[in-house]
Amino acid sequence: MSSASPSTSPSQERAGPPQAFLSPSGGGPDTVRPWGSKPVAGLLLTGGGARAAYQVGVLQALAELRRGAQRTGNPFPVITGTSAGAINAAALACGAAHFDRAVRRIAKVWHEFRPEQVYRTDPLALLDAPGRWRMLMGLARLLARWRRRQPRSLLDNAPLAELLARLVPLERLPALMAAGHLHALAVTASSYNTGEHVTFYQSARPMQPWVRSQRRAVPGLVTHAHLLASSAIPFVFPSTPIARGDHVEYFGDGSMRQSAPIAAAIHLGAERILVVGSGRMREPVDAAGPNTFGGEPSLAQIAGHALSSIFLDALAVDVERAERINQTLALIPEEARRHTQLRPVQLLVISPSERVDVIASRHVGALPGVVRRAFGHHNGGNGTSAAQSAALASYLLFDSGFTRELMALGRADTLARRDEVLRFFGWCGAAPQG
Repeated sequence: MSSASPSTSPSQERAGPPQAFLSPSGGGPDTVRPWGSKPVAGLLLTGGGARAAYQVGVLQALAELRRGAQRTGNPFPVITGTSAGAINAAALACGAAHFDRAVRRIAKVWHEFRPEQVYRTDPLALLDAPGRWRMLMGLARLLARWRRRQPRSLLDNAPLAELLARLVPLERLPALMAAGHLHALAVTASSYNTGEHVTFYQSARPMQPWVRSQRRAVPGLVTHAHLLASSAIPFVFPSTPIARGDHVEYFGDGSMRQSAPIAAAIHLGAERILVVGSGRMREPVDAAGPNTFGGEPSLAQIAGHALSSIFLDALAVDVERAERINQTLALIPEEARRHTQLRPVQLLVISPSERVDVIASRHVGALPGVVRRAFGHHNGGNGTSAAQSAALASYLLFDSGFTRELMALGRADTLARRDEVLRFFGWCGAAPQG
């Protein structure tokens, strides 16, 4: 079970983060605090493709507040992530000995992002819109070509694999853990073979793996293959093969079938967790957004709706469920709780205060031409067509114009909640930040 406080705009939420009573990974009282007597802070970076740029802005603000409080060391001994958030999480973990430097390194990549650093459009070219008249004239030839090439996805993420080799030096993790800079790193992926949601984790000391309905944990070294698998958006990027024992399974994006996003950090011993989302937790019922339209939806609108259900819904559902659980558990007398494995876990959720698809609608023109044409995007800038299909674009817009705007929003949202953040970490006496 997991819990979080719903993330709203800074003007709406001023109270400190609530506490939720959750179960540790197992065992008796000696496993309640597996990393020592001091409460351990955890970080969860959720999925969302290019939307993960928002997380980087949050990390930049945290680094500023940490310097103002004159604190040192890694503030997140337990780091977990899903999809693009898994890549940010792993990059941060690899720099755990120098938190500020790691944040600057990650921010530099996102600040200068270009789509060709993440994907190639070769498979999608077969369905490019300018070729539609040829499709009518030679459909059999087109189908034969498609069958011969058998593309595994709409886009090729080979450039991302090259970027990971430079950005995420996973070979540093054992030394960082041995030196006490990091307790655990976990990334999640979804098995196409079994349908299970799998958390791959690497920890400084042996941690008991957990098994729940349709989800399990697997200890071992976290590799670049795990990061590619976790960030393989269904249909868009190809599945990734990963050896498990004497067989190979194929994995896709970890946001698929993810029913308990915060669970991994809890199992790995975190007692307070910062959760960074990639979309607003709750929208007003009567809110009019860029996907407000009449008539039959386009392919881009349907695809954007499907991806949003994968990347955004699980965390919101987890929050609502946890609110009900908290109310029930609060009725249990404290003396009775002492004889159970339930323990308090403090959470703070930071998510965009603005609609990310609205921001994306201003940058649709930066998508590669073949992507715009194949999914019905047009060079309309802020026009209706661009706005209505912006949800899909927001996951694929690895362009510096979009990522910089999201990073700025993440930083602003976090600094606007400065007092909450300082209370969460216990950073007292921090100087005001501009």
